[in-house]
Order: sequence, then C-alpha cells, then structure tokens
Amino acid sequence: MRNRCRVKARRIGAAALAAALVAVGFSFAAGAQQYDVMIAVGTPAPMPTADIGSTNMQANKKIAENVAAAPNLSALFAAVQAAGLIDTLINPGPLTLFAPTNAAFARLPPGTVEMLLKPENKAALVRILRYHIVAGAITTEQIRERVKAGGGKARYTSIDGEPLVIQIIHDAISITDANGNKSYIETANLRQANGVVHIVGGVLLPKLD
Repeated sequence: MRNRCRVKARRIGAAALAAALVAVGFSFAAGAQQYDVMIAVGTPAPMPTADIGSTNMQANKKIAENVAAAPNLSALFAAVQAAGLIDTLINPGPLTLFAPTNAAFARLPPGTVEMLLKPENKAALVRILRYHIVAGAITTEQIRERVKAGGGKARYTSIDGEPLVIQIIHDAISITDANGNKSYIETANLRQANGVVHIVGGVLLPKLD
C-alpha cells in the first residue's frame, strides 16, 4: 500500500482564496498570519446518471487499501495521507465511508484542495475527511429503509458526531451536509474487510462555529 498521489501545488494568495470561497469558517494559516476562510462547494454535485463508471474494490481488503488503489479516488487518498488518517481507514471498524471522487474535489473552488493539503491546515482537512465517515457498515438498503421510516429523511452522524441528512430524490440517494450542499451516491455498497464504501459526487463539508 505504497501508492502515492502527487498533487501539483499552486501558490494561491490568501486574500484571493478567501474571496473565492463561501461560508463555513475554517481558519487557515498563511505565513505568520491567520485568515478566516470560508469554504463551500463551488459547483453543485450533479445527479448521478446511468453511466457512472466502475470502481474495482476487493472485499478482502480494507478501506484504506482499496482507496489507495482506485484511480478515481486518487485525490481522496492524497488528502487521507496528508491528514494522517490511513490508520483510521485500516482499523477493524466497521466503518462506512462516503468517498468523494476526483471530480468531486475538482468542483471545489480553485485553490481549495491545495490550501487544505498544506501542513498548517491539517486540522481543517482532518475535520472535513472525518465528516465523510460513519460508524458501522451501512448499506443503501438500510439507508432506504431508514429514510422510509423517517418520513422521507434519515439522519446520521459522522464519527465526530456531526450531522448528515439523507433523502431519496428521484430514486437517487442524496446526502445533505451541514451547509445544505447536496451530494449523491454514484456507486454503492462496495464491500470492504472493515466496512463499506459508497462513492459520492461531492465533498461534504461540516459547519464550524
């Protein structure tokens, strides 16, 4: 599991980045100063289509191993490495990971990923990535049952106790983050040795005070 994703870094002025981002409130370090930067999805995640591609994952391997080997999750794996969360995704679990694709990361405002991958912003990156992890191996069948029982909505919490709201929209499973951004499950129920992975088309963002 020595796969490494090289992420091309760009220098982005803190003021320009702050102007490009919208509403969540992470404090990013830049040089000797702190900048309160707002993050939101730059482009909404689209509804999934019938042609969603495929992700080859092996059920006898753990989440971290399968993410490392998935070409369409290379941006996620780079972020997991930078955040030091490999151990979290290789532990026995069980866990459910809502895994954003490379396209999902590309929809974030320009410069966001590069800024988050900087060592001084590790705490913010950890918070975002852990927001995509829920305790237990949760299948879409279980999600649909819970949505039905909840009158159209199912409420889950991340491993840090932060809220996620799931609905069924035109038979697609929609996840709404704490800022009201919607992401859709594109590929579901990818079994892992320590849980399950659902591929999603958007990056989920927690709300900070």
